[in-house]
Amino acid sequence: MRYQTCLAAAAATILAMLPAVAEQENSETTFKFEQVAALDGPVAALGRGMRQGIVAAFEATRRAGGMHARQIHLTSLDDGCQPNRSIHEVRSLISSNDYIGLIGSVGTPPSKAAQPIATEANMPFIAPSTGAGFLRGPSLSNAVNARATHEAETLAGIDYLVDELGYTDIAIFYQDVGFGRATLAGVLKAMDARDMSPLAEGTYTPNAATVKTALLNIRKAGPQAVVMIGADKPLAEFIRPSKKMKLEPVFVIISLVGSKAHAAELGADGAGIVISHVVPQPWDRTLPIIAEYQAALTAIDVQAAPGFVSREGCVAGADVARENLMAALNNVGVIDMGGITLSFGRGEIQVSDAVYLMRIRREGSYEALHRGS
Repeated sequence: MRYQTCLAAAAATILAMLPAVAEQENSETTFKFEQVAALDGPVAALGRGMRQGIVAAFEATRRAGGMHARQIHLTSLDDGCQPNRSIHEVRSLISSNDYIGLIGSVGTPPSKAAQPIATEANMPFIAPSTGAGFLRGPSLSNAVNARATHEAETLAGIDYLVDELGYTDIAIFYQDVGFGRATLAGVLKAMDARDMSPLAEGTYTPNAATVKTALLNIRKAGPQAVVMIGADKPLAEFIRPSKKMKLEPVFVIISLVGSKAHAAELGADGAGIVISHVVPQPWDRTLPIIAEYQAALTAIDVQAAPGFVSREGCVAGADVARENLMAALNNVGVIDMGGITLSFGRGEIQVSDAVYLMRIRREGSYEALHRGS
């Protein structure tokens, strides 16, 4: 069986190809995975979108007969994107011995908190929605990353601004926390490789009125473009007044934002904004993988609208024990998933480096600019 639905690691396509193995903690009829992610609060759309995609793939697998006659079940728990809550929930699920792995976590801080606990327990940590570097590296044996790194996304953005638009005056606006600083390092690295440096920098902190100060500082510099790293609302609070101030650079946003909500909130002010993504357009039915993703989504909810987050979250479960799942994935190789190629190999925990740049049209839809890697 090959289920061609999405660019999140350990999709049912991959896992269906794995050999059946000895019994494990789950029941004789069910494999259980758990998602610990933000299901409420400011970034709930990301956690819920990931869940929606996971459930769509699980249900498609169920309708096809399951994995070696076993069904795949997902339990989702809310961590509010708070590391301490992530730690508590992950420890509880490990101690219960009821789950085969963690899947679809959201955000860098919660993932950074949960990953060491999962690693110590040798529990697979599959498809976290973060491009952070700490989840990459041959020494980390239990993580499978399906999305491109933040560094790859920022490189694609800088390549677009410099090589295609010919811009050299580039400012940076970022959230001054772990994710923002880590992604900033990728921007600086990409610029340094071109003997460039930021024209100006502006920062904001969570729950603080620092966006206006950053906007005023960047406005003085008069950049041709602003690379943005942060959450939906603060970025919108920067972009909307900048239009009134006649500061209209090209805005390039790294994909942490919930793109659909971002476009809807800004309305006409969002026109022309470029956003990086780690999956292709979820409306592009010319790719077989997208057509099957849409069918899977509609099957669980006829009113569900395709979106970038649920595309990333469209993942499936495993038919192997905790200890054997990673070993099995390490031997899968290269798989064509109907428009996207995933590459697995021993010690290779980064299965896709694809980056897709999308520009928001005036009516709120997206147009593809190009795909980088």
